[in-house]
Amino acid sequence: MVRLIISGCNGRMGRVVETICSADPELEIAAGFDLLGTGEREFPVCSSPAEFQGQADVVVDFSSPAALDGLLEFGLKRSIPLVLATTGYSPAQLAAIQRAAGEIPIFRSANMSLGVNVLLELVRSAARALGESYDVEIVERHHNKKVDAPSGTALMIADAAAEALPYQPDYVYDRQSVRQPRGKTEIGISSVRGGGIVGDHEVIFAGRDEVIELRHTAMSRDVFASGAVRAARFLTTVGRPGLYTMSDLLRAL
Repeated sequence: MVRLIISGCNGRMGRVVETICSADPELEIAAGFDLLGTGEREFPVCSSPAEFQGQADVVVDFSSPAALDGLLEFGLKRSIPLVLATTGYSPAQLAAIQRAAGEIPIFRSANMSLGVNVLLELVRSAARALGESYDVEIVERHHNKKVDAPSGTALMIADAAAEALPYQPDYVYDRQSVRQPRGKTEIGISSVRGGGIVGDHEVIFAGRDEVIELRHTAMSRDVFASGAVRAARFLTTVGRPGLYTMSDLLRAL
């Protein structure tokens, strides 16, 4: 039995995680954390991690960057692993996560979907094969309630391409302010926000005489929640501190 805490339990993703856990007899929701209030739930809900005095094996976080300090303090004090599925962290917060991972297991991914992580491998292969002869553009689309832009997944895709390209690319987010031809070392990243789009990421490799497009579309939030729960199970088995990613999980599978 894995005892799991849902951070951001009153949010949309938190409720999807709850549904998945409730249907699995090997998972128990030990508690929920939510900065916005307790709500009426079938498990205890704390407005701050410091309030929780019970026992748990792992925390799954789908809240906001504002909750990070409390989660890291809680994880370090109680030696409880953390699955961080929130996006929009600042450089200082990313550094804090890295430091904490020296003492407890932390799993962090801007996208918990198995399909997206397959897409990343395809992007690396395409960038390696096409090199500097093709321009790389990324278009990401999300619902109108998403706060951060570009998405964490779009940046993951850009980083995957950058790893394989024969030059150090420059990320360009806003062409409206750039009154000049596209540079050969650019990776353009464009954001769309509208309606109820769960998540759509398109990668364009544009050559002189042909265009190659790779695309992932999430049809529901279940793919992210399922991946996060799978990551939580994985963290309970690693037995040592470290910063883990979906690549580590895929190798373990």
